[in-house]
Amino acid sequence: MSASLNYKNIFIVLLVGVGYLLLSDWLIGYKQEQLVLVFIFLSCYFFSTITRKFILGFSVFIVFWILFDYMKAFPNYLYNTVHIEQLYHAEKKLFGFHINNQIVTPNEYWLNNHNHLLDILTGFFYLSWMPVPLVFAAYLFYKNRQHFFYFSLSFLLVNCIGFIVYYIYPAAPPWYVQQYGFDFIAGTPGNTAGLARFDAYFNTTIFKHLYEKSSNVFAAMPSLHASYPLIVLYYGIKFKMGNWNYVFAINTLGIWFAAVYTSHHYILDVLAGIICGITGIFLFLWMLKSSKGFKKLVDHAIISIS
Repeated sequence: MSASLNYKNIFIVLLVGVGYLLLSDWLIGYKQEQLVLVFIFLSCYFFSTITRKFILGFSVFIVFWILFDYMKAFPNYLYNTVHIEQLYHAEKKLFGFHINNQIVTPNEYWLNNHNHLLDILTGFFYLSWMPVPLVFAAYLFYKNRQHFFYFSLSFLLVNCIGFIVYYIYPAAPPWYVQQYGFDFIAGTPGNTAGLARFDAYFNTTIFKHLYEKSSNVFAAMPSLHASYPLIVLYYGIKFKMGNWNYVFAINTLGIWFAAVYTSHHYILDVLAGIICGITGIFLFLWMLKSSKGFKKLVDHAIISIS
C-alpha cells in the first residue's frame, strides 16, 4: 500500500479496517482491542505523512498480532496429538537431576526453590518480551528504514515458522503437567504459572490479564519468548549498536531463564525457540540474497515508507 494519501488508498484502508472487524467477529467474536487496533491504525494513517509511513511500516507487527489472535479460531489440538507426557519425560531424561533421592526437571526444582528476588527479576524480564522488539523496531524506523524492514520481516518470518510448528507439534507447558498431569483437557484456559508470584508481590493482575487472552496453551514448543530477544540481539550486533548489545544479551539470557523458572517452558522449548529464531533470521537473509524478486519486493516496501 502506498504512503500517499488519495481517494483510492483511503477507500482501501477503510475497507481493510471494516473487513478486519467483520472477519474477527466471525472467527473469534468481537473484542474491544480489535476496535482499538483499527482506531490506532486509522488515526496514524490520516494524521500526517510521517505517522502514515510509521503505521504502514509497523503493519508487519500488526499482521503478526492478527495471525496470533486468529489462532484461537483454529486450536492446534484439533489437528495433531498434544504432546504432554512424552515431552515431560524427554526433559527429565536430558536435563533432570537428583534432588532428595528423586529425579526432577529444572521446572520442578525452581517450583520448590523460588524466591522473591527471582520472582521479581523474571517477571520484569518476561514483561519485556514484546516491548523490547517493538521499541527496537521503532528506533530502527527513524534511524534506518532498510534495517527496520530487515528486522521486522525476520521477526514476522520467525513467528510464521513458530506458528507452523505449533500445529505440527502441539505441546503442553510444564505448568500444565503440574496442574493436570498427563491427561489431555481440550480448551484448558491460559495460566500465569510462576508469574502469579510477580502479580501477588506487586498486588497487580498484569500477567493474569495477559494469559487470560492466550491463543492456545498447547503452543509451548517452540518458545517464541526465547526467539524474540535473540532476533533483537542478532540485529543489534549486525547493526553495530555498541553497548546496547550488552543490554540485549542480558535481556535474552534473562528471558530464557525466566521461561524455565516460571514453568512456562521446558529447556527443550527454549532450545527449539533459539533454533526457530536462528532459522528465521538466516532464511530471510538467504531469500534476500538468492531471490531477486523477493529483494525487489522488500526494496519497494522500503522506498514506500522512506
